[in-house]
Amino acid sequence: MARKYEGQSEISIGTLGHVDHGKTTLVSYLTGEWTDRHSDEIRRGISIRLGYAATVLMKCNSCPDPDKYTTSFLSKDGKCNKCGGKLEVLREISFVDSPGHESLMATCLSGASLMDGAILVIAADEPCPMPQTAEHLHALEIVGVSKIVIVQNKIELVSKEQAKKHHKQIKDFVKGTIAENAPIIPISAVFGANTDLLIKTIEEVIPTPKRDDSALPKMFVARSFDINRPGTAPDKMRGGVVGGSIVQGKLKIGDEIEISPGAKGEKGFTPIKAEVISLLSGSGNSLQEAYPGGLIGVGTGLDPASTRADRLVGNVVGKVGKMPKVYETLMVKPILMQRVVGMESQKQVDNLRLNEPMMLVVGAAPTVGVITRLHGDEIELALKRPVVAEKGQRIAIGRRVENKWRLIGYAEV
Repeated sequence: MARKYEGQSEISIGTLGHVDHGKTTLVSYLTGEWTDRHSDEIRRGISIRLGYAATVLMKCNSCPDPDKYTTSFLSKDGKCNKCGGKLEVLREISFVDSPGHESLMATCLSGASLMDGAILVIAADEPCPMPQTAEHLHALEIVGVSKIVIVQNKIELVSKEQAKKHHKQIKDFVKGTIAENAPIIPISAVFGANTDLLIKTIEEVIPTPKRDDSALPKMFVARSFDINRPGTAPDKMRGGVVGGSIVQGKLKIGDEIEISPGAKGEKGFTPIKAEVISLLSGSGNSLQEAYPGGLIGVGTGLDPASTRADRLVGNVVGKVGKMPKVYETLMVKPILMQRVVGMESQKQVDNLRLNEPMMLVVGAAPTVGVITRLHGDEIELALKRPVVAEKGQRIAIGRRVENKWRLIGYAEV
Protein backbone atom coordinates (compact mmCIF):
# COMPACT_ATOMS: atom_id res chain seq x y z
CA MET A 1 0.00 0.00 0.00
CA ALA A 2 2.81 2.42 0.84
CA ARG A 3 4.39 1.84 -2.59
CA LYS A 4 1.15 2.47 -4.44
CA TYR A 5 0.44 5.82 -2.81
CA GLU A 6 3.98 7.11 -2.70
CA GLY A 7 3.96 10.71 -3.91
CA GLN A 8 0.20 11.22 -3.94
CA SER A 9 -2.66 11.60 -1.48
CA GLU A 10 -4.57 8.43 -0.75
CA ILE A 11 -7.80 10.10 0.35
CA SER A 12 -9.81 13.24 -0.41
CA ILE A 13 -11.44 15.01 2.54
CA GLY A 14 -13.89 17.83 1.96
CA THR A 15 -14.21 20.95 4.08
CA LEU A 16 -17.75 22.30 4.02
CA GLY A 17 -19.86 24.81 5.91
CA HIS A 18 -21.42 28.25 5.85
CA VAL A 19 -19.55 31.13 4.25
CA ASP A 20 -16.86 32.69 6.49
CA HIS A 21 -16.96 29.94 9.13
CA GLY A 22 -13.25 29.27 8.67
CA LYS A 23 -12.92 26.37 6.20
CA THR A 24 -10.10 27.90 4.18
CA THR A 25 -8.34 29.15 7.33
CA LEU A 26 -8.39 25.64 8.80
CA VAL A 27 -6.95 24.08 5.64
CA SER A 28 -4.29 26.80 5.53
CA TYR A 29 -3.25 26.13 9.14
CA LEU A 30 -2.84 22.41 8.55
CA THR A 31 -1.22 22.57 5.10
CA GLY A 32 0.37 26.00 4.72
CA GLU A 33 -1.63 26.57 1.51
CA TRP A 34 -4.30 29.23 1.06
CA THR A 35 -6.77 27.62 -1.34
CA ASP A 36 -8.36 30.90 -2.54
CA ARG A 37 -5.83 31.41 -5.33
CA HIS A 38 -7.86 33.33 -7.89
CA SER A 39 -8.04 37.12 -8.04
CA ASP A 40 -11.82 37.26 -7.57
CA GLU A 41 -11.57 34.99 -4.53
CA ILE A 42 -8.88 37.13 -2.94
CA ARG A 43 -10.73 40.38 -3.73
CA ARG A 44 -14.09 39.14 -2.40
CA GLY A 45 -12.67 37.13 0.52
CA ILE A 46 -14.63 33.97 -0.32
CA SER A 47 -13.98 30.65 -2.06
CA ILE A 48 -15.51 30.59 -5.54
CA ARG A 49 -13.97 27.51 -7.11
CA LEU A 50 -13.05 24.23 -5.48
CA GLY A 51 -9.75 24.63 -3.65
CA TYR A 52 -7.19 21.89 -3.08
CA ALA A 53 -4.33 21.45 -0.64
CA ALA A 54 -2.41 18.36 0.44
CA THR A 55 -0.43 17.51 3.56
CA VAL A 56 1.07 14.47 5.27
CA LEU A 57 -0.39 13.39 8.61
CA MET A 58 2.31 12.38 11.12
CA LYS A 59 2.65 11.28 14.72
CA CYS A 60 5.34 11.21 17.40
CA ASN A 61 5.73 7.87 19.20
CA SER A 62 7.11 9.56 22.33
CA CYS A 63 4.44 12.16 23.07
CA PRO A 64 1.06 11.34 24.70
CA ASP A 65 -2.33 11.43 22.98
CA PRO A 66 -3.41 13.68 21.31
CA ASP A 67 -0.25 15.82 21.44
CA LYS A 68 1.57 13.32 19.22
CA TYR A 69 -0.46 14.19 16.08
CA THR A 70 0.72 16.81 13.59
CA THR A 71 1.22 17.46 9.86
CA SER A 72 4.34 17.74 7.71
CA PHE A 73 3.74 21.50 7.41
CA LEU A 74 3.46 22.02 11.18
CA SER A 75 6.50 19.90 12.05
CA LYS A 76 10.10 21.04 11.78
CA ASP A 77 12.23 18.96 9.41
CA GLY A 78 10.32 15.81 10.24
CA LYS A 79 10.83 16.27 13.99
CA CYS A 80 8.25 16.68 16.74
CA ASN A 81 7.71 20.32 17.77
CA LYS A 82 7.09 19.26 21.38
CA CYS A 83 9.89 16.79 22.16
CA GLY A 84 12.17 16.93 19.12
CA GLY A 85 11.66 13.22 18.45
CA LYS A 86 11.34 11.56 15.07
CA LEU A 87 7.90 11.56 13.46
CA GLU A 88 6.18 8.61 11.83
CA VAL A 89 4.40 9.18 8.51
CA LEU A 90 0.76 8.10 8.65
CA ARG A 91 -0.59 9.04 5.19
CA GLU A 92 -0.89 11.92 2.76
CA ILE A 93 -4.36 13.44 2.52
CA SER A 94 -5.89 16.03 0.22
CA PHE A 95 -8.44 18.64 1.26
CA VAL A 96 -11.21 19.68 -1.15
CA ASP A 97 -12.25 23.14 0.06
CA SER A 98 -15.84 23.83 -1.04
CA PRO A 99 -17.26 27.36 -1.31
CA GLY A 100 -19.85 28.19 1.35
CA HIS A 101 -21.60 31.02 -0.45
CA GLU A 102 -25.24 30.27 -1.32
CA SER A 103 -24.83 31.18 -4.99
CA LEU A 104 -22.09 28.57 -5.43
CA MET A 105 -24.07 25.49 -4.38
CA ALA A 106 -23.44 23.68 -7.68
CA THR A 107 -19.69 23.96 -7.08
CA CYS A 108 -20.08 22.53 -3.58
CA LEU A 109 -22.18 19.62 -4.85
CA SER A 110 -19.74 18.79 -7.63
CA GLY A 111 -16.93 18.84 -5.05
CA ALA A 112 -18.85 16.51 -2.73
CA SER A 113 -18.75 13.82 -5.42
CA LEU A 114 -14.94 13.77 -5.10
CA MET A 115 -14.87 13.30 -1.31
CA ASP A 116 -14.12 10.13 0.68
CA GLY A 117 -14.97 11.91 3.93
CA ALA A 118 -15.76 15.41 5.14
CA ILE A 119 -15.11 18.02 7.80
CA LEU A 120 -18.19 20.15 8.47
CA VAL A 121 -16.99 23.50 9.86
CA ILE A 122 -19.44 25.37 12.11
CA ALA A 123 -18.48 28.70 13.69
CA ALA A 124 -19.18 28.94 17.43
CA ASP A 125 -19.98 32.67 17.29
CA GLU A 126 -23.12 32.23 15.14
CA PRO A 127 -26.32 30.26 15.75
CA CYS A 128 -26.46 26.72 14.38
CA PRO A 129 -27.52 25.89 11.76
CA MET A 130 -26.83 28.73 9.37
CA PRO A 131 -28.44 28.27 5.91
CA GLN A 132 -25.45 26.88 4.02
CA THR A 133 -24.46 24.64 6.95
CA ALA A 134 -27.76 22.80 6.46
CA GLU A 135 -27.38 22.85 2.68
CA HIS A 136 -23.90 21.34 2.78
CA LEU A 137 -24.96 18.60 5.17
CA HIS A 138 -27.78 17.70 2.78
CA ALA A 139 -25.24 17.68 -0.07
CA LEU A 140 -23.16 15.10 1.81
CA GLU A 141 -26.26 12.97 2.41
CA ILE A 142 -27.20 13.10 -1.27
CA VAL A 143 -23.80 11.92 -2.53
CA GLY A 144 -23.44 9.38 0.28
CA VAL A 145 -20.48 10.79 2.22
CA SER A 146 -20.92 9.23 5.68
CA LYS A 147 -17.46 9.63 7.27
CA ILE A 148 -17.86 13.06 8.84
CA VAL A 149 -16.03 15.05 11.53
CA ILE A 150 -17.70 18.24 12.81
CA VAL A 151 -15.41 21.14 13.70
CA GLN A 152 -16.74 23.77 16.12
CA ASN A 153 -14.49 26.62 15.01
CA LYS A 154 -13.77 30.10 16.40
CA ILE A 155 -13.99 29.02 20.04
CA GLU A 156 -11.60 31.89 20.86
CA LEU A 157 -14.52 34.28 20.24
CA VAL A 158 -16.96 32.80 22.78
CA SER A 159 -17.06 31.98 26.49
CA LYS A 160 -17.06 28.43 27.84
CA GLU A 161 -20.79 28.66 28.57
CA GLN A 162 -21.54 29.95 25.06
CA ALA A 163 -19.43 27.14 23.54
CA LYS A 164 -21.42 24.54 25.51
CA LYS A 165 -24.74 26.06 24.43
CA HIS A 166 -23.57 26.11 20.81
CA HIS A 167 -22.40 22.49 21.11
CA LYS A 168 -25.95 21.52 22.07
CA GLN A 169 -27.30 23.43 19.04
CA ILE A 170 -25.00 21.35 16.82
CA LYS A 171 -26.17 18.08 18.44
CA ASP A 172 -29.82 19.06 17.93
CA PHE A 173 -29.12 20.07 14.31
CA VAL A 174 -27.46 16.79 13.26
CA LYS A 175 -29.93 14.51 15.07
CA GLY A 176 -31.55 12.18 12.56
CA THR A 177 -29.02 13.03 9.82
CA ILE A 178 -26.03 11.22 8.36
CA ALA A 179 -23.85 13.15 10.85
CA GLU A 180 -25.82 12.24 13.99
CA ASN A 181 -22.93 10.28 15.53
CA ALA A 182 -20.12 12.43 14.11
CA PRO A 183 -17.58 13.64 16.71
CA ILE A 184 -17.60 17.39 17.42
CA ILE A 185 -14.12 18.89 17.89
CA PRO A 186 -13.87 22.45 19.28
CA ILE A 187 -10.93 24.31 17.72
CA SER A 188 -9.48 27.68 16.88
CA ALA A 189 -8.22 27.52 13.29
CA VAL A 190 -6.57 30.93 13.65
CA PHE A 191 -4.44 29.88 16.63
CA GLY A 192 -4.29 26.13 15.89
CA ALA A 193 -5.82 25.21 19.26
CA ASN A 194 -6.91 21.56 19.46
CA THR A 195 -5.86 20.75 15.89
CA ASP A 196 -3.82 17.79 17.20
CA LEU A 197 -7.07 16.23 18.44
CA LEU A 198 -8.67 16.98 15.07
CA ILE A 199 -5.87 15.15 13.23
CA LYS A 200 -6.24 12.17 15.57
CA THR A 201 -10.01 12.14 14.96
CA ILE A 202 -9.53 12.28 11.17
CA GLU A 203 -7.28 9.22 11.42
CA GLU A 204 -9.91 7.34 13.44
CA VAL A 205 -13.11 8.42 11.67
CA ILE A 206 -12.11 8.81 7.99
CA PRO A 207 -10.12 5.72 6.95
CA THR A 208 -8.75 5.22 3.46
CA PRO A 209 -11.40 3.33 1.47
CA LYS A 210 -10.56 -0.02 -0.10
CA ARG A 211 -9.87 0.48 -3.80
CA ASP A 212 -10.19 -1.88 -6.77
CA ASP A 213 -7.20 -1.26 -9.03
CA SER A 214 -8.56 -3.63 -11.65
CA ALA A 215 -11.72 -1.55 -12.20
CA LEU A 216 -12.00 0.55 -15.35
CA PRO A 217 -10.46 3.97 -14.69
CA LYS A 218 -12.86 6.84 -14.05
CA MET A 219 -11.93 10.39 -13.17
CA PHE A 220 -14.22 13.37 -12.56
CA VAL A 221 -12.83 16.57 -14.08
CA ALA A 222 -13.10 19.48 -11.62
CA ARG A 223 -10.58 21.78 -13.31
CA SER A 224 -8.97 22.20 -16.73
CA PHE A 225 -6.32 24.69 -17.72
CA ASP A 226 -3.52 25.86 -19.99
CA ILE A 227 -0.19 25.78 -18.14
CA ASN A 228 1.72 27.77 -20.79
CA ARG A 229 2.71 31.31 -19.88
CA PRO A 230 1.88 34.13 -22.30
CA GLY A 231 4.61 34.45 -24.90
CA THR A 232 5.71 30.79 -24.75
CA ALA A 233 7.40 29.80 -28.03
CA PRO A 234 5.42 27.27 -30.11
CA ASP A 235 8.11 24.58 -29.78
CA LYS A 236 8.03 24.98 -25.99
CA MET A 237 4.22 24.74 -25.66
CA ARG A 238 2.82 21.97 -23.49
CA GLY A 239 -0.54 20.27 -24.02
CA GLY A 240 -3.71 20.99 -22.09
CA VAL A 241 -4.23 19.68 -18.54
CA VAL A 242 -7.35 18.26 -16.92
CA GLY A 243 -7.44 18.09 -13.13
CA GLY A 244 -9.72 16.19 -10.79
CA SER A 245 -10.02 13.04 -8.75
CA ILE A 246 -9.81 9.44 -9.89
CA VAL A 247 -12.79 7.67 -8.32
CA GLN A 248 -11.90 4.14 -9.43
CA GLY A 249 -9.14 2.24 -11.22
CA LYS A 250 -5.84 3.89 -12.13
CA LEU A 251 -4.23 5.98 -14.85
CA LYS A 252 -0.66 5.64 -16.08
CA ILE A 253 1.56 7.53 -18.49
CA GLY A 254 0.95 6.38 -22.05
CA ASP A 255 -2.70 5.45 -21.50
CA GLU A 256 -5.14 6.31 -24.27
CA ILE A 257 -8.04 8.12 -22.61
CA GLU A 258 -11.44 9.44 -23.60
CA ILE A 259 -12.88 12.67 -22.21
CA SER A 260 -16.67 12.60 -22.36
CA PRO A 261 -19.12 14.12 -23.23
CA GLY A 262 -16.24 16.17 -24.63
CA ALA A 263 -16.19 19.42 -26.56
CA LYS A 264 -19.15 21.27 -28.07
CA GLY A 265 -19.17 21.60 -31.86
CA GLU A 266 -21.68 22.43 -34.57
CA LYS A 267 -23.32 19.00 -34.23
CA GLY A 268 -23.35 18.87 -30.43
CA PHE A 269 -20.83 17.36 -28.05
CA THR A 270 -18.09 15.03 -29.31
CA PRO A 271 -15.89 12.88 -27.03
CA ILE A 272 -12.20 13.80 -27.01
CA LYS A 273 -9.44 11.20 -27.28
CA ALA A 274 -6.00 11.91 -25.88
CA GLU A 275 -2.84 10.32 -24.54
CA VAL A 276 -1.66 10.71 -20.94
CA ILE A 277 1.67 12.55 -21.29
CA SER A 278 2.26 13.32 -17.61
CA LEU A 279 0.68 12.84 -14.19
CA LEU A 280 1.08 15.26 -11.30
CA SER A 281 -0.22 14.87 -7.75
CA GLY A 282 -1.88 17.69 -5.83
CA SER A 283 1.27 18.04 -3.76
CA GLY A 284 3.34 18.61 -6.90
CA ASN A 285 4.95 15.19 -7.36
CA SER A 286 5.40 13.65 -10.81
CA LEU A 287 3.85 10.19 -11.01
CA GLN A 288 4.10 7.21 -13.33
CA GLU A 289 0.76 5.87 -12.12
CA ALA A 290 -2.10 7.66 -10.36
CA TYR A 291 -4.74 6.12 -8.09
CA PRO A 292 -7.91 7.36 -6.34
CA GLY A 293 -7.33 9.94 -3.64
CA GLY A 294 -6.46 13.60 -3.86
CA LEU A 295 -6.21 15.87 -6.86
CA ILE A 296 -4.48 14.56 -9.98
CA GLY A 297 -3.37 16.70 -12.91
CA VAL A 298 -3.36 14.80 -16.21
CA GLY A 299 -1.12 16.32 -18.87
CA THR A 300 -2.22 15.54 -22.44
CA GLY A 301 -1.24 16.33 -25.99
CA LEU A 302 -4.42 18.35 -26.51
CA ASP A 303 -4.42 21.89 -27.83
CA PRO A 304 -4.20 23.94 -24.59
CA ALA A 305 -6.88 26.29 -25.93
CA SER A 306 -9.38 23.43 -25.53
CA THR A 307 -8.68 23.07 -21.80
CA ARG A 308 -8.11 26.65 -20.68
CA ALA A 309 -10.41 28.48 -18.25
CA ASP A 310 -12.07 25.29 -16.94
CA ARG A 311 -13.65 24.51 -20.32
CA LEU A 312 -13.74 20.76 -19.65
CA VAL A 313 -15.07 20.89 -16.07
CA GLY A 314 -17.81 18.30 -15.54
CA ASN A 315 -16.36 15.82 -18.04
CA VAL A 316 -15.44 12.26 -17.15
CA VAL A 317 -12.09 10.69 -18.08
CA GLY A 318 -11.93 6.97 -18.79
CA LYS A 319 -10.70 4.27 -21.14
CA VAL A 320 -11.42 4.67 -24.86
CA GLY A 321 -14.55 2.72 -25.82
CA LYS A 322 -15.31 1.78 -22.20
CA MET A 323 -17.05 4.95 -21.05
CA PRO A 324 -20.39 5.16 -19.23
CA LYS A 325 -23.39 6.35 -21.25
CA VAL A 326 -23.85 10.00 -22.25
CA TYR A 327 -27.34 11.34 -21.51
CA GLU A 328 -28.99 14.26 -23.29
CA THR A 329 -32.34 13.53 -21.62
CA LEU A 330 -33.01 11.92 -18.25
CA MET A 331 -36.10 10.19 -16.90
CA VAL A 332 -35.89 10.20 -13.10
CA LYS A 333 -38.06 9.75 -10.04
CA PRO A 334 -37.25 12.78 -7.88
CA ILE A 335 -37.28 12.55 -4.10
CA LEU A 336 -38.14 16.04 -2.89
CA MET A 337 -37.45 17.51 0.53
CA GLN A 338 -40.24 19.03 2.59
CA ARG A 339 -38.54 22.42 2.73
CA VAL A 340 -36.15 24.33 0.51
CA VAL A 341 -32.62 23.87 1.88
CA GLY A 342 -30.37 26.87 2.50
CA MET A 343 -33.02 29.49 3.29
CA GLU A 344 -33.59 31.08 6.66
CA SER A 345 -37.35 31.04 6.04
CA GLN A 346 -39.09 27.66 6.22
CA LYS A 347 -40.26 27.63 2.59
CA GLN A 348 -42.15 24.52 1.46
CA VAL A 349 -41.00 22.73 -1.71
CA ASP A 350 -43.74 23.27 -4.32
CA ASN A 351 -44.71 20.65 -6.90
CA LEU A 352 -42.55 20.45 -10.02
CA ARG A 353 -43.96 22.14 -13.11
CA LEU A 354 -43.82 21.41 -16.84
CA ASN A 355 -41.15 23.46 -18.67
CA GLU A 356 -39.53 24.40 -15.35
CA PRO A 357 -35.70 24.60 -15.46
CA MET A 358 -33.92 22.56 -12.77
CA MET A 359 -30.27 22.58 -11.71
CA LEU A 360 -28.82 19.07 -11.78
CA VAL A 361 -25.41 18.01 -10.49
CA VAL A 362 -24.27 14.62 -11.81
CA GLY A 363 -20.88 13.64 -10.39
CA ALA A 364 -18.78 16.77 -10.89
CA ALA A 365 -20.98 18.04 -13.72
CA PRO A 366 -23.52 20.83 -13.13
CA THR A 367 -26.14 21.22 -15.86
CA VAL A 368 -29.63 22.62 -16.33
CA GLY A 369 -32.50 20.34 -17.30
CA VAL A 370 -35.90 21.54 -18.47
CA ILE A 371 -38.88 19.38 -17.47
CA THR A 372 -40.47 18.18 -20.73
CA ARG A 373 -42.81 15.54 -19.32
CA LEU A 374 -44.54 14.73 -16.04
CA HIS A 375 -45.38 11.04 -15.85
CA GLY A 376 -46.83 10.00 -12.50
CA ASP A 377 -44.04 10.39 -9.95
CA GLU A 378 -41.38 10.52 -12.69
CA ILE A 379 -40.17 13.47 -14.74
CA GLU A 380 -38.32 13.72 -18.05
CA LEU A 381 -35.66 16.41 -18.39
CA ALA A 382 -34.02 17.76 -21.54
CA LEU A 383 -30.45 18.72 -20.61
CA LYS A 384 -28.82 21.95 -21.76
CA ARG A 385 -25.47 20.17 -21.47
CA PRO A 386 -25.20 16.36 -21.72
CA VAL A 387 -23.73 14.39 -18.83
CA VAL A 388 -22.00 11.06 -18.33
CA ALA A 389 -23.80 8.92 -15.78
CA GLU A 390 -24.24 5.34 -14.63
CA LYS A 391 -27.32 3.49 -13.46
CA GLY A 392 -27.95 4.06 -9.77
CA GLN A 393 -25.85 7.24 -9.63
CA ARG A 394 -27.37 9.98 -7.48
CA ILE A 395 -28.24 13.37 -8.91
CA ALA A 396 -28.73 16.50 -6.82
CA ILE A 397 -31.72 18.64 -7.84
CA GLY A 398 -32.04 22.38 -7.32
CA ARG A 399 -34.60 24.95 -8.41
CA ARG A 400 -34.62 28.71 -8.80
CA VAL A 401 -36.05 30.23 -5.61
CA GLU A 402 -35.85 34.00 -5.08
CA ASN A 403 -33.36 34.26 -7.94
CA LYS A 404 -30.92 31.69 -6.53
CA TRP A 405 -30.48 27.96 -7.11
CA ARG A 406 -31.61 26.10 -3.99
CA LEU A 407 -31.29 22.42 -3.16
CA ILE A 408 -34.72 20.75 -3.10
CA GLY A 409 -34.05 17.02 -3.52
CA TYR A 410 -32.29 14.24 -5.41
CA ALA A 411 -32.91 11.37 -7.82
CA GLU A 412 -31.15 8.29 -9.17
CA VAL A 413 -30.31 7.59 -12.80
